[in-house]
Amino acid sequence: MKHFQLLIYLVLCFASSAQTSADQKSEKNLVPNGNFENYRRKSGDVRKAVPWRPIETIDYYQAPLKNDTTAEKGAYSGACYTGFRFRKKYKEFLQVKLVEPLHRGTIYEFKMQVRLAFWSNAVLRSFGVLFTKGGFRGQYDVFKPNMVDTVCERGGLINDYRWITLSGFYKADGGEKYLTIGNFSPKIRKDMVRIDISRLGPKESYYFVDDVRLLKAAQLEEKIAVERVGPNYMDYFNDSALVVKENITVGEKVVLNNIFFVNGRYYLLTESFTELNKLAAYLMQNPGIHIQINGHSDNGGLRYKNQKISELRAREVFEYLIKRGVQNKMYYKGYGSNLPIASNDTEEGRSKNRRVEFEIIQK
Repeated sequence: MKHFQLLIYLVLCFASSAQTSADQKSEKNLVPNGNFENYRRKSGDVRKAVPWRPIETIDYYQAPLKNDTTAEKGAYSGACYTGFRFRKKYKEFLQVKLVEPLHRGTIYEFKMQVRLAFWSNAVLRSFGVLFTKGGFRGQYDVFKPNMVDTVCERGGLINDYRWITLSGFYKADGGEKYLTIGNFSPKIRKDMVRIDISRLGPKESYYFVDDVRLLKAAQLEEKIAVERVGPNYMDYFNDSALVVKENITVGEKVVLNNIFFVNGRYYLLTESFTELNKLAAYLMQNPGIHIQINGHSDNGGLRYKNQKISELRAREVFEYLIKRGVQNKMYYKGYGSNLPIASNDTEEGRSKNRRVEFEIIQK
C-alpha cells in the first residue's frame, strides 16, 4: 500500500516554546541520546555522542560558544548540542538508529529544537527529518511521505537567533529503524535566503540542533511503564540481583551481578540483557537520577590491561543503556583492580571483584 500521507505542521517559525520538566518526565523518547548529553569523552566529533552518526561533518558542543552573545546561547537544555553547516553546494545530515523499529499504522510525534547561528548570512526555508528502514544514503532515499519537513517560505527559519520548536506527526509504514535530520531539498542553494543583501560573500546557514524527540502520540510514560514493566515497577526487580532501594541516596552503589562478557573481552553476552533491561526500566522511571557505570577487575594479569578492560566493559554497559532509550545523564569509568570488595586469593573472591556497578551521582 502507498504510504499514508503524513500530517505536517510548523510550530511557529517566529516563536519557540519551552518544554516543562513535567512534560519531559511524561515522555518515552524513541531517539537514543536525543539530548546529546551522554558521550564517550569531550570532543568536537559528534560520533562521541553515541550512537549518533554524521553524514559529512557535524559539530558537537559541550558548552556555549564564548563569542556567542545571543539571548539563548548554548544548548536548549542541558549542556550539549550539535551544529549543521549549509552552503549552496554543501549540506550535512545527522543520523541515528531508533530504540525500536516503528510499528505499522502507529502515529508518532516528532520534535526538535533548532537555532540559527549568529554568524550565518543566510537562512533555510526548510529543515526536517526523514524515516527510513536502512538509513539515508542520498537524495534518492528522500520521499515526502517518510518525512516531517518544516517549511517556512516567508523569511526562513530565523526567529531572532532564538530556539525554534519544529514538530510534526508521522504515521509509520512499519519497520523504519533510522531517523535522519537535515535539509532534504533537491537543490540547497534554492532553499537558502540571504539575511542581508548588502552582505557580500558566499551564502552560509549554520543551525544548532538539540533535544530531538520521537514519541508515540498522546502516550504517557506511565502507560508505557505499565505495558513493559507492570503497575509497580519495583516488583520487576524481585527475581533479580539488581535490587534498588526506594530511598537510595547519592553516592550509593548497586552491583550488577548478572552481567556477562566474552571471556577476556568487553563484549556483552546476551545473558546480560535481562538485567540491563531492568536497569533501563528503573532509570526511565527515575529520569532525574544521574549515574556513573563503574567497571572493576581482579588483580590477575597486567595492571594496565585490567584498567583498560574494566573501562571498556563499563563503556559497553553505558552504550547499551543509551541504545535502549535511557535519557538520564550517565558517565562511565574503569577502576581496574584498585577497589576490590573481596580477597583476590580465592576464585570466589576474584569473581566478586570482576564486577560492573552503577553509582548514584545525582538524584
